[in-house]
Amino acid sequence: MIQPYVTLDIKNEVGYIEFFHPNRNSLPSEILFLLKQSIEEAGKNEAIKVIVLKSGGDRTFCAGASFNEVMAVNSPEEGRVFFSGFAHVINAMRNCPKIIIGRIHGKTVGGGVGLIAATDYCLANTFASIRLSELSIGIGPFVIEPAVSRKIGLSAMSQMTIDAETFFSAEWAKDKGLYADIFEDTETLDIAVKVLAEKLSKYNPEALSRMKSVFWEGTCHWDKLLLERAEISGKLVLSEFTKKTLKRFR
Repeated sequence: MIQPYVTLDIKNEVGYIEFFHPNRNSLPSEILFLLKQSIEEAGKNEAIKVIVLKSGGDRTFCAGASFNEVMAVNSPEEGRVFFSGFAHVINAMRNCPKIIIGRIHGKTVGGGVGLIAATDYCLANTFASIRLSELSIGIGPFVIEPAVSRKIGLSAMSQMTIDAETFFSAEWAKDKGLYADIFEDTETLDIAVKVLAEKLSKYNPEALSRMKSVFWEGTCHWDKLLLERAEISGKLVLSEFTKKTLKRFR
């Protein structure tokens, strides 16, 4: 079995950050930490002008939080620390001075939708449906809500949250503004991502950085807000309802 990883590769002034976990690209604490670290590293690296966020494998972009790790939480503090990992990654993406392009090649659930929403521009294939399943397991998408609502609006965010057992199509996600464009297959998607990233890498980096600051205006309070939301999730995950529900997915 391939081991989990997060890599950062530089090609033609584009930094490609790729994460992988054998359990459908789920996000345990270790992967979240490495993602945050790689995003911050890429943001400081002068050889990188634009960043692409992608995942490995050929079917699922991200399965969200690691159920095994969530089930192992035994205290509110442990829960807070785990869900804070998502807060740290989203804030790292928000604070990164470089444009981040998302390359979404398959289904995405829960916290993975938050990662997509935190990109600055996102391209996907037709298989890239999305779901916010948190309410169905007894918690809620508290940490990622600000990022998702900012991108698709509170109404669409509410629809996904309430209809927690439904996958919303890539076409729906494009219509709501989560994806800028969708492509028939992964090969075409990869070509589009490469062309866009390398084109942007030739633009004035100062202009790109300042424009990104404009994109994220009014979000400075997220450093505190997302951690407060992590505390809510950390408490709810200890509920008998959630523990019982998660056992069914083991």
